[in-house]
Amino acid sequence: MAAAPLYEELRLHVTQDRFIIEPPDSSKQVLVIDRVSQDISLESDSSIATATTTSRQIFGVLGVVRLLAGPYLIVITKRSKVGELNGDAIYRVDETDMLSYKRTFFHLTEQQNQDNKTYLSMVQAVLQMPSFYFSYAYDLTHSLQRLQNTSPDFRQMALHERADARFVWNAHLLREFADQPELGRYTLPVMMGFVSVRTLTINKRAFSWALVSRRSCFRAGTRYYVRGVDAEGHAANFVETEQIVDCDGERGAFVQTRGSIPLYWSQRPNLRYKPTPVLDPARAHADGYNRHLDAQVVSYGRQVLINLIDHKGPEKLLERSFAGLASANGNSYVRYETFDFHHECRKMRWDRLSILMERIADDQLRLGYFHVLRGGQVVRTQEGVFRTNCIDCLDRTNVVQSMIARRCLEEQLTRFGVLADGQTLRDFDMATFIYNNVWADNADVCSIQYAGTGALKTDYTRMGKRTFYGLLKDGWNASIRYFINNFADGFRQDAMDLFLGNYVVEENEGITTPSPLQTERTWRILALPLVFVAALSMCIISLLIPSDDLREQLIYILFWGAASVGTLFFILLYGVEFVDKPKLAQAKLKTE
Repeated sequence: MAAAPLYEELRLHVTQDRFIIEPPDSSKQVLVIDRVSQDISLESDSSIATATTTSRQIFGVLGVVRLLAGPYLIVITKRSKVGELNGDAIYRVDETDMLSYKRTFFHLTEQQNQDNKTYLSMVQAVLQMPSFYFSYAYDLTHSLQRLQNTSPDFRQMALHERADARFVWNAHLLREFADQPELGRYTLPVMMGFVSVRTLTINKRAFSWALVSRRSCFRAGTRYYVRGVDAEGHAANFVETEQIVDCDGERGAFVQTRGSIPLYWSQRPNLRYKPTPVLDPARAHADGYNRHLDAQVVSYGRQVLINLIDHKGPEKLLERSFAGLASANGNSYVRYETFDFHHECRKMRWDRLSILMERIADDQLRLGYFHVLRGGQVVRTQEGVFRTNCIDCLDRTNVVQSMIARRCLEEQLTRFGVLADGQTLRDFDMATFIYNNVWADNADVCSIQYAGTGALKTDYTRMGKRTFYGLLKDGWNASIRYFINNFADGFRQDAMDLFLGNYVVEENEGITTPSPLQTERTWRILALPLVFVAALSMCIISLLIPSDDLREQLIYILFWGAASVGTLFFILLYGVEFVDKPKLAQAKLKTE
């Protein structure tokens, strides 16, 4: 017997001293949150008969976050259905609201009030990221194969209790709910990633095809501030992507993963377009590598590591170190495959990706995929995964993952009798169009979450070829990435650390302890940009305003030009001081 599904379409009543959440059934009990004592409990529905200030419909509780002003209740106010998996609806979070327990903020100093607004904007920035997904009945954090292999006891557990902790992004916010088993039907685990469920028709047979990407909340962060692995073996930008096919009740699934190169390395922004990756000389890289791969083998089985980074230039050091550890490890469950994507596909020769696909063809046959018949009989299981990475685990990675998944899908559809022998997905224009665009959408969403912009190279994923428009779009996205990674990612990193509980706000912050949000700015940050703008402006004015004395004009141009170049040189030399750095992580390190 499965656990009861979570409550849907709740009613939130707000009074002067309580939040009351009313379920849709006739249980005669409501969830009551005392805004004064901060206690959370179930009470009789007579509690609603108090003086209600407001009342409205909500679709779930994300949890409680504690800021300087006190606790805030976060609720889902708008959702949209993206499809169904195993007959259960899957929803995307479209809008949320944050409700303060406190009715006034008079207990805060002026500076605390400003800091509290900053913390609020951080939480809201994460809530506005695409995309959070949830289900009231389906365990979205587990793959179909894992769900099929569970015990009856597992299925009787509440949804948040059996969820994979790696993919529950609001676990920190739900901790007060999770401590009380009787609140299980209100405790809604939410996943960040991407979900698309579509209906395709091939040879007049319709089937459901879904793509689910689950982003890990361990070692989560932004592109340049979170790289490599941590001491527990968690890799940055780790995403599990599952492709699910359901044809007349016969289902198949295929899982792949991506994640940062499992070494201790960093690539901090410093105003250069591509900062140089740096390996930490003080860390035992073999330890981090082994911790990560051991955990992956336990979770997924065999590992085929596909490394797509450059073999020359700044990425060369990472490639050699990764390859060396993979070779020295001697783990029979791990195979390393390197492919210099940029070199092999230079001059728009993207057809050369077929070289990589040929190299891993035997691995794909050996790893297999999950297959379960309509009656529930498992006839095939997936014995391992491809773990793909490039430097960011975004653009090149998504291209290769979509190609591997396509080959698996074609094999599954042939086995299900949807494709005839010799047919491929490309023989059906509409199915190909949907498949390509969903994978490209997956790339964009994963990229926005990590790098701040849509993915690069999606023209190849969408249309099967590189285009001039695609190159222009990549150039635009690369420019936006540069700006975000240098001047906005400090705030974005702080926002994720605060949301996930990696940093916890203390109520006396700013009074008995210093505020981490208040940092001193060096003279370079204040002076050099102003000098550069002034010198460049004077140089342009000297060029545009005609002068009777050309020699004098040339001296002015050379002087202000030299001042502009010299100032820019010093700005780049001290570039790390001009980027937007995270403040909360540094404050946490000082207290540990």
